[in-house]
Amino acid sequence: MKRDAIEAFFFRLAAIDPEPKGELAYVNPYTLLVAVVLSAQATDKGVNKATGPLFARADTPEKMLALGEDEVRDHIKTIGLFRGKAKNVIALSKRLVEEFGGEVPRDRTILETLPGVGRKTANVVVNIAFGEPTIAVDTHVFRVSNRTGLAPGKTVLEVEKKLLKRVPPKYLAHAHHWLILHGRYICLARTPKCPHCPVADLCDYRHKTKALDLKRPAGRRDAA
Repeated sequence: MKRDAIEAFFFRLAAIDPEPKGELAYVNPYTLLVAVVLSAQATDKGVNKATGPLFARADTPEKMLALGEDEVRDHIKTIGLFRGKAKNVIALSKRLVEEFGGEVPRDRTILETLPGVGRKTANVVVNIAFGEPTIAVDTHVFRVSNRTGLAPGKTVLEVEKKLLKRVPPKYLAHAHHWLILHGRYICLARTPKCPHCPVADLCDYRHKTKALDLKRPAGRRDAA
């Protein structure tokens, strides 16, 4: 995808949804970090269902430690890999208290040293919580970037680096949200909704779907 097409791509997504938001529920940087850690191999809806009651009781690392691993595990037992995730939540909470005064570092490199936190999780946290212009490449971002020709790559790191170079600076703050939502609701893995895509004419995908009986996802705009 050429530079002018990339500019138009994000201009259109921004016009439709100027302030895109992630779908994980959180109340502060700490609960955001925990929610993203829990979201690995789980749906945002499933995570939110579990973390609502959990965060009502523990919205700081100190409170989470006081709650203890057994109770954390009970709260998140509906989420995949809940035993390991409960252990990581307690371990990262302990490190935050002991090394960072209970605060979440805004440095991605430091975040990646916390239990259960990888590059994608760290990117999400520094972007959403601290407004850093990072792009977290999940399965949706990876698919959209490759399928459209926006930033093709064989690995998530390659795609991330290309996106950081190609996305116009004024769109970087929200780019990963636009791409995630576009992949989640329009540029679907099996049958993309090309006839209803606001950037279809800019996309390099050769096998565009021609006609669909599209029902708008509840609570979402067509291009989000």
